[in-house]
Amino acid sequence: MSKAIHDQTVLVTGAGRGLGAAIATAFAREGAAVVINYRHSQSAAQALATRLGDRAVALRADVTDPGAVAAMIAEATDRLGPITTVVHSALADYSFNGDARQTLATLSHADMAAQHATAVLGALNVIQATVPAMAAAQFGRIITIGTNLVQNPVVPYHDYTSAKAALLGLTRTSAAELGPKGITVNMVSGGLLRTTDASAATPQVVFDLIAGNTPLRSVTTPAEVADATLFFASPWARAVTGQNLIVDGGLVFG
Repeated sequence: MSKAIHDQTVLVTGAGRGLGAAIATAFAREGAAVVINYRHSQSAAQALATRLGDRAVALRADVTDPGAVAAMIAEATDRLGPITTVVHSALADYSFNGDARQTLATLSHADMAAQHATAVLGALNVIQATVPAMAAAQFGRIITIGTNLVQNPVVPYHDYTSAKAALLGLTRTSAAELGPKGITVNMVSGGLLRTTDASAATPQVVFDLIAGNTPLRSVTTPAEVADATLFFASPWARAVTGQNLIVDGGLVFG
């Protein structure tokens, strides 16, 4: 079974700003109803919902809190109908600055736990809250957001990259379990993006270096990653599950 994007109700976590906001915008452009989840970015999320129109709502929930996620899904369902599609883009606070990163000598358990709590446990909470309705409809699309640093850790951001690697594992095991219910689970992995709050601290020389090493000679934008995300929700991807699509201008192959 497949549904056109304009027939879907899409929850985008971490959609108040950055890549999540670009993804919410892309789905709304294609006619989907969109739930803009945010944790702290209330004014930005509400402004985005206003721009996207009557079929968009901004709802607060910390994805690391199962109760908050369940309450958000219940409210979203009341306002827009059952969630058919999830994009898990929520990111624990992070700054991509290689000079200021935590090294193995300074990395703490708390640093690791914060990233894994949002990326992996947050995904689990959202999946558990949305899968019953998807299974009842025999249709669902779950898309997680990863990173090309898993394949090419050019800067060793240990906490962030290990969390995304674990999320890729959960993506694939979820695909194996949920496929018989008509639910596909895939990942879209961007590289360094120009520019989000998280990449704002990245020196210009790094952007130039990345651009010079990609076949397309450019740094990927949030809008470009967002457009690729649409594929996994579209009818054209109805037979695709458990995959990781790297969207970084060809910096990483495979």
